[in-house]
Amino acid sequence: MANAKIIEAKQQEVNVIATKLRESASTVIADYRGLNVAQVTELRKQLREAGIEFQVLKNSLVSRAAANVELSELDSVLTGPTAVAFSQTDVVAAAKILNNFSKKNDALKLKGGVVEGRFIDEAQVKALADLPSREGLLSMLLSVLQAPVRNFALAVKAVAEKNEASA
Repeated sequence: MANAKIIEAKQQEVNVIATKLRESASTVIADYRGLNVAQVTELRKQLREAGIEFQVLKNSLVSRAAANVELSELDSVLTGPTAVAFSQTDVVAAAKILNNFSKKNDALKLKGGVVEGRFIDEAQVKALADLPSREGLLSMLLSVLQAPVRNFALAVKAVAEKNEASA
C-alpha cells in the first residue's frame, strides 16, 4: 500500500497543476521526445524570457488536475512524454514560441492546450500561434483609430491651403 505522505504530496502536486490550468491565460501541451539537452535548454530560455513556465509533468497527474477543473478533453493528448507551458498573461506567447521552435526542430510536437478554460487541439494551437502578439494587435488598433483623424487633418489642411492660395 502506498505511503500516506506520498499520496498527500501527489495530491498537492495535482492541486498546483489544477490551479495553473485554471488561472493561466493559455496552456500548451507538447511532446518533447527527441530533443537533446541543448535544444531543451534553448526552448526553456526562450519561454522563460517571455514569462512562461515550462514543466515536464506526469500524464496521470495532469489528467487528474484536468478532471478537477473539468477539462477531461485533455486526456486525449496526454500520451507519451508531456511538457506543459503555462502562460499567465499573454494568450498567444506560449503557442507562438513553441510553434516556431517546432518548425526548426521536428522533434517537438504540439499536442493541444487550454485557452481561458477551454480545450483546443493541435490545429487550434497552431492557428493561435499565427495571431499577432498583444502589442501587435494594439498597434493595429491604434493605426485603425488614427486613420480617420489623420484623414480629417489632411482635409482641413487642404482646405486651408486652398483658401490661402485663393486669397
